[in-house]
Amino acid sequence: MEWKMPDLGEGVQEGEIVKWLVKEGDKISHDQHLVEIMTDKATMEIPSPRDGILEKILVKEGEIAKVGQAMAEIATEGTKDQGPGTRDQKKEEREPGVIARGEAPKQSLVEKRDDKREIASRPAAARNDKETEVKATKALASPMIRQMAREMHVDLDAVKGSGAGGKITKSDVQAYVRRGSTSSPRAGVEGSPRAVSTTARPEPVEGPKLPSFGEEERIPLKGLRRKIAEHMVLSRKTAAHFTHVDEADFTELMALRDEAKKSAQAAGVKLTYLPYIIKAVIHGLKKFPMMNSSLDEGSGEIVLKKYFNIGVAVATEEGLIVPVVKNADQLSIIAIAKEISRLSDAARARKISLEDLKGGTFTITNIGSIGGVFSAPVVNYPEVAIMGLHKIKPTPVAKEGEVVIRNMMFISISGDHRVVDGAEVAAFLKEVIACIEHPGELYVEI
Repeated sequence: MEWKMPDLGEGVQEGEIVKWLVKEGDKISHDQHLVEIMTDKATMEIPSPRDGILEKILVKEGEIAKVGQAMAEIATEGTKDQGPGTRDQKKEEREPGVIARGEAPKQSLVEKRDDKREIASRPAAARNDKETEVKATKALASPMIRQMAREMHVDLDAVKGSGAGGKITKSDVQAYVRRGSTSSPRAGVEGSPRAVSTTARPEPVEGPKLPSFGEEERIPLKGLRRKIAEHMVLSRKTAAHFTHVDEADFTELMALRDEAKKSAQAAGVKLTYLPYIIKAVIHGLKKFPMMNSSLDEGSGEIVLKKYFNIGVAVATEEGLIVPVVKNADQLSIIAIAKEISRLSDAARARKISLEDLKGGTFTITNIGSIGGVFSAPVVNYPEVAIMGLHKIKPTPVAKEGEVVIRNMMFISISGDHRVVDGAEVAAFLKEVIACIEHPGELYVEI
């Protein structure tokens, strides 16, 4: 039987094969993890649907598999080494929700935006005697190109792809727009054409080849590194970035944290400054709700979020991952510390779940352990702002007419100028810093 790329949900259309965990000819068992796949949402290990033998790997490491595409051939008991009729006899044996060859595409919910769901056809894998390449009834394009097409109101089914296997590239979409074509009549009011944006979202893997001028080593841009590259380019090409920097006195907070360390250790928690900062950030977000929002370009609305899911950037060997502390406003300092520890460990062990990576409303990245003065982090699109924490340094400062040594940190915030202005970002950061410098009742209960 052919083992096909399953529907991973959350609008995922394709994934990169990062690593096969078994070899051709290996005996496999039901629910045994067979392959590690990287999507634009997360890295996950996909289990086997049944017992059997992995006969053949059809999609190699580093290649892209689409939902419904055959990734491998699995021989089940009683089918290995049988005649040519075996595959036809097993035609109807497939995973639930995956469309078999020759079937019409089924409809399913694939995306939710502001409680409005769009219905789209799932790809139907088709294969004939003369072709070995899997084709789909839905246009072949990356998730980023699909998002670009939605925002430019382009029907991808009407675009001819020039990439490998007919894959649609950003150049194809741009050329289609330049020809004056638009999407279906429903894109406009009463059937009239809707204005089309010419702002493109280039994929970082495309572009001119670099010339060589000496000895070099070339490392494929793939896996998490490629997803980070795509997301950063998307953010820089979409959000209007600007950065504001201020300085915070951590002296009082350091003393408060030191007092709480013993009780935290008794609870099995390593207590850092980050949970306190998260609490201060939430206080600021409640006072300045635009900082906890996103711009829905499809509907032309700013979405003010009433929940506080704080992303915490975690450095791993493969690259930066941003797990999310959900409903952080409802957690104590100790509970936040426990959750940060759990998420960080899971991210570094590459065991992080998709659920732990989605739904963020504001992100914090901590560069302090590495050093430096301050930075201008890239907004974690589609969020509106990201905060950068830096090194705490004993610094001479003027206080009440005297020069004293205080423990100071530079804090930076990058914002999306389409939604928030510099004055609002500065006022928000000032509120956060006030909580840090005068902990008071905000941190009484840990």
